[in-house]
Amino acid sequence: MTKEEFWGLSNNRILFLDGATGTNLMKAGMPAGVCPENWILEHQDVMINLQSNYAKAGADIIYAPTFTGNRIKLADYGLGDRIEEINSSLVKLTKKAAPGVLVAGDITMTGRQLRPIGDLDFEELVDVYKQQIKILEAAGCDILVVETMMSLQECRAALIAAKEVTDLAVMVTLTFEADGRTLYGSDAASSAITLEALGACAIGANCSTGPDKMAAIISDMAAVTSIPIIAKPNAGLPSVDENGNTEYDMDCDTFVKEMELLVSAGASIIGGCCGTTPDYIKGLKDRYGNVKPNDIRDGEGNPVPRKICGRRYLASERMSLSFGLDENFMIVGERINPTGKKKLQEQLREGNLDMVCDFAANQEKEGASILDINVGMSGIDEKEMMLKVMEEVMSITDLPLCIDTSSAEVMEAALRLYPGRALMNSISLEKGKAEKFLPLAKKYGAMFILLPLAEALPKDSQEKIDNINTIYEMATKLGMNKEDIVVDGLVATVGADPNAAINTLDTIGYCHENSYATICGLSNISFGLPQRSNVNTAFLTMAIARGLTMAIANPSQEMLVNAAFASDLLRKKEGADVRYITRMERYADQNSANSAAQNVSSSKAVLENDNILDIIKKDVLTGNKRGIVKDTEKAVKEGNSPRQILDEILMPAINEVGDLFDKGKYFLPQLIAGAEAMKLSIGYLEPLLKEGADSGEKLPSIVIATVHGDIHDIGKNLVALMLKNYGFNVIDLGKDVPREEIIKAAREYDAKIIALSALMTTTMKEMKNVVDLAHAENLDAKIIIGGAVVTQDYADEIGADGYSSDAADAVRVVKNILGIE
Repeated sequence: MTKEEFWGLSNNRILFLDGATGTNLMKAGMPAGVCPENWILEHQDVMINLQSNYAKAGADIIYAPTFTGNRIKLADYGLGDRIEEINSSLVKLTKKAAPGVLVAGDITMTGRQLRPIGDLDFEELVDVYKQQIKILEAAGCDILVVETMMSLQECRAALIAAKEVTDLAVMVTLTFEADGRTLYGSDAASSAITLEALGACAIGANCSTGPDKMAAIISDMAAVTSIPIIAKPNAGLPSVDENGNTEYDMDCDTFVKEMELLVSAGASIIGGCCGTTPDYIKGLKDRYGNVKPNDIRDGEGNPVPRKICGRRYLASERMSLSFGLDENFMIVGERINPTGKKKLQEQLREGNLDMVCDFAANQEKEGASILDINVGMSGIDEKEMMLKVMEEVMSITDLPLCIDTSSAEVMEAALRLYPGRALMNSISLEKGKAEKFLPLAKKYGAMFILLPLAEALPKDSQEKIDNINTIYEMATKLGMNKEDIVVDGLVATVGADPNAAINTLDTIGYCHENSYATICGLSNISFGLPQRSNVNTAFLTMAIARGLTMAIANPSQEMLVNAAFASDLLRKKEGADVRYITRMERYADQNSANSAAQNVSSSKAVLENDNILDIIKKDVLTGNKRGIVKDTEKAVKEGNSPRQILDEILMPAINEVGDLFDKGKYFLPQLIAGAEAMKLSIGYLEPLLKEGADSGEKLPSIVIATVHGDIHDIGKNLVALMLKNYGFNVIDLGKDVPREEIIKAAREYDAKIIALSALMTTTMKEMKNVVDLAHAENLDAKIIIGGAVVTQDYADEIGADGYSSDAADAVRVVKNILGIE
């Protein structure tokens, strides 16, 4: 079934998905620790019974039980060589159990983390998904579903893989934390924008929580997209019954009633996840079976807000940017571009990205909405450098990026790895450029800058308009529309052509009248003239008056930006008054000349005046793994003691990282980057700390493990890293560890703390088994637990001594239990 065929089905009525698989298999006798896919093949009657009951309950789509059927997951069970047999057999089993029902090939995360957090290369992951998708399609799947995803980038890998090997429609659902973001920090809107642009046929959320806690996520997704929204929540929250089994606290009737919140929020494809059964799906079908998507209303009886015609969206992994044609003017920061910057060129050739990081941070501080990335110059590998610069910039800012290159190879490499919806700079009619670049924009879901240029500069406004129309027609043939395009006004030099400004303003006016967003560069207009900033500023205010949406500029240019903000104020744009006043507050304690000089100073000059200890702290806060060892070495050579660096700089810095994480200002990538930077610094200091009296107080040992049956270790690895950085002797037993080995290790190392992790509801009950065994053997060690499905209530129920919500919290919990200040 293609995407278009899927929409033909989903646009007419609410579609019903199946319910839980794992929790029902556990009830049917599947033990923890086995490969679910293999166990199903050994107990086919159990799966046939479950799926046939889902079909009878009214499910339109049933997921084949191929959830962990990728080669990486299967290899953890020693079954990697059986990938084709296992996936094919499971699809055929589902088709046998539910004839006439659509079968979705089920795909999920691999358990390995992508670079730069983990060791998995993006292209390797794409290949992993391609392999499984080919098998699923050959086995007869009707559609594909990518589900229970915690990483937007891994969703992208799966969608790209599907796009390159099949025409099957692909649904995508992510799982979100209590703060409304994924484990990696992606919010619902950014995820939805990115995945719709990349070609998903439907998007949404699954697992995570019960329906009562999922409404805001579904609403946020619906408001920025036009494709169907999926809601597949759990039956409430997990708990443990008197027999040690995991149960969910929301019964069928309550679940069905609460699902009205999600339907009213915009969900038109609904089902159940952990804790749900065929009865839950029957209840949904009975209650919502006659509801049509177009008839759905919110709680106040109004149509559900969906993507507004004319809205444009860009997104990074953790932030979205929405704009129309008559809103506040935006700046695309131009500074990360080596043209005319000898110092930046030198640094790029040396592989030094200090100036890049400085430009990124300063431009965001000065109000840029988008950052342009251009590394085109001689003496470097442009593709390699583009990817390095993107990775570095994305580690310090969440602003959407504009990929600026004339190379199709570089553009594709950048768009392929960018974990959001990027802006492409640019597409013109020069030398077949449109034929190369437009398919890239379509494939990767990018917005693009349309440069109305052919083999020669256009003679007048009409020739620009003709070029605009030509590229637009080419774009529409590929399925794009005006909301995917930002037209460049193509500024020429007024000193050489007195009509240059008038022609550009006329082009901007035409575009605004014809529903195109617009952009322009400013420096060309004043080339060769004295006091160029006066000309640039005057031209910008005139362009804004004609409808200019954004400009590529240096946001540190005070007069230019102030005039733009004032123009919006005078034109009564929404929020422009507050924005202007806020910007003017910078002049309260300093005059504009000093401010301008300060804003354009380079970070190197600032850092040279900084104390080296302050620089190390900044290294941890920014996750500067490239420079922290060098800075630590310098600090020691300057006479700072290793113990002072550790206790007075590194520890407070990682505490601040943890605080920022708790406040939602930092997310998992920043937390990991800060912890890894600190680890590198400690690695340099460790031999020095052991040399004598500077060794400090020895902290207790902690045994940490992912419990038996669970092969996930993302969270556990981060907790171990954080605890090691705080000086604890951490014994990491890995994943899928039997309870007996955990207790044995705790005795052997005289551990004061046992830390247990579980990601799945099917394995969390193993935590209770570890607690019970520890108590039976009178072990002195205190036990703390954590994981995506674990709660404080669950910790209390099983008799654990503590619960940790995340890695930063784990440190606090351990220190509190042990009475360490």
